[in-house]
Amino acid sequence: MMTLPLPLRRPAPGNQRPARAGVALMLGLAVSAFGADSGWPTFTDITEAAGIKFKHSLGDFDLSNIAEATGPGCAVFDFDNDGFMDLYFVNGRWHPDISDNRGRTLRGKLRNALHRNNGDGTFTDVTERAGVAGREESYGMAASAADYDNDGDVDLYVCNYGSSILYRNNGDGTFTDVTDLAGVASPGWALAAPWFDYNGDGRLDLFVVHYLEYDKGAFQRTGAYYKADNFPGPLSYPGQPDTLYRNNGDGTFTDVTREAGLWEPTGRGMGAVACDIDGDGDIDLYVTNDAMANNLWINDGQGRFTDQAERSGTAFGEGGQGVSSMGPFVADVDRNGLLDLLVPDMGYSSLMLQDQRGFFRDATAQSNLALLCGQYTGWGGLLNDYDNDGYPDLFIANGDPHHLYIEESVMARWDGKSRFIDMARQSGDFFNRKYVGRGAAFADFDNDGDLDILMNVLDDTPRLLRNDGGNRRNWLKVVPVRADTGRVALGGTVTVKANALTMIQPVIGVNGYLTSSDPRPHFGLGDATRAERVEVVWPDGSKRVLEHVPANQVLTVKPGDAP
Repeated sequence: MMTLPLPLRRPAPGNQRPARAGVALMLGLAVSAFGADSGWPTFTDITEAAGIKFKHSLGDFDLSNIAEATGPGCAVFDFDNDGFMDLYFVNGRWHPDISDNRGRTLRGKLRNALHRNNGDGTFTDVTERAGVAGREESYGMAASAADYDNDGDVDLYVCNYGSSILYRNNGDGTFTDVTDLAGVASPGWALAAPWFDYNGDGRLDLFVVHYLEYDKGAFQRTGAYYKADNFPGPLSYPGQPDTLYRNNGDGTFTDVTREAGLWEPTGRGMGAVACDIDGDGDIDLYVTNDAMANNLWINDGQGRFTDQAERSGTAFGEGGQGVSSMGPFVADVDRNGLLDLLVPDMGYSSLMLQDQRGFFRDATAQSNLALLCGQYTGWGGLLNDYDNDGYPDLFIANGDPHHLYIEESVMARWDGKSRFIDMARQSGDFFNRKYVGRGAAFADFDNDGDLDILMNVLDDTPRLLRNDGGNRRNWLKVVPVRADTGRVALGGTVTVKANALTMIQPVIGVNGYLTSSDPRPHFGLGDATRAERVEVVWPDGSKRVLEHVPANQVLTVKPGDAP
């Protein structure tokens, strides 16, 4: 049996956490070895300076149940096609199934919020004009964005407790609620909604991840839970089946969950990522479940899926334990040309490296992930190249699951070999502060060549972190677009060779917990001033290869264009 290191567990309220320096010393590192001279950036909290005034609400005044504790998330997408990523925040509301009676005073006062990126480091709240405040009966959890109707602008899907919402982008800065017409209300409790073309017909389909059959009164009546936890956990409720909606091409969708082999009525889904995980040319699904086995749904190329999680080694985390898996994040961490999986959780988190096609190895302990995460409760995890050295680095948003107890976030760099190195103390004042973190998203909001971070905070204001200095090294952003609409070709794959590395990235939006991020693949080139080779594969299998591509540019690639 593999022995995990034993990080300090979460202390009781009021106890002091170990200092960050203690973690660094346990890792055997001289923390000063990776400072400004190494090219590692700092992250500046620009939330207030950027004009972001949105504040998440529980829908009442106390954190008292699992529904209130689960969110929030957001969507990062370019709704007005100006080349800058905009922000959509989801909010809680007073809901009779969730909220206490004191919260009735908040009815009609809470809304979701759309912030337009002004392109100068600031954002403007355009929610009312856009018409995307949400419905009064829908308690917001997450959101995702895609051009589902192939009209050239990006639409928005909002995951809720209750019924979810599909907003069609009208192309003039406004949206129309077309949920009922499209048939995608997906009643229940939705936590994720990746868009992908599962059957190769050129239209984006929708997979909605559902969580629990929450019952507000059941455990108030019985008291059958550990009182110190404040409220019952996920094992106290039955799960809900996820739903796959096929895009019919006429503005409507059809539920094809059973037909596609995806029917799993007992799942407690907390997240999903849709991409070509096994590298065979079609889109697969990895679904993380709470306190039970995860699902790796492998596409047979004909639009039918088979769960290969146990066979592949991705069913469980932390060396075989059934843990509280949050949203999965996919990236090629070790640059072997195969996609790996990060799954934050309430313990040590999980890193599963794909060493052979279709087979994963648990590297949670060996990579130092367990040591970095063990004292925290992880939610939104990201694997992005923040210093443009060619390797994905690690960010995890942390926060207590049962109380509004604050925790630090994790920031670490991949050493290019086998482990993560704690970089929190070198990454800016934000990492000396504590929050009740939940979803985390990323984007190059200022289009300056390095990736920024957005962390959602439970019952508080989100935090926008600007990457300062990540672009000291060279970079390349490759954006495959569709020939018909000019929008990002979700489901494609980009491979870049540079700086003695081969780097592969899928083109996806939903990657992580409760969030949709910047879908434009971003590559750090290190000291290389050009990429030796850029290969773009579109969802239909068509391919383009470019050679000797200059660094430090956003490269838009259409199928069939001359090099």
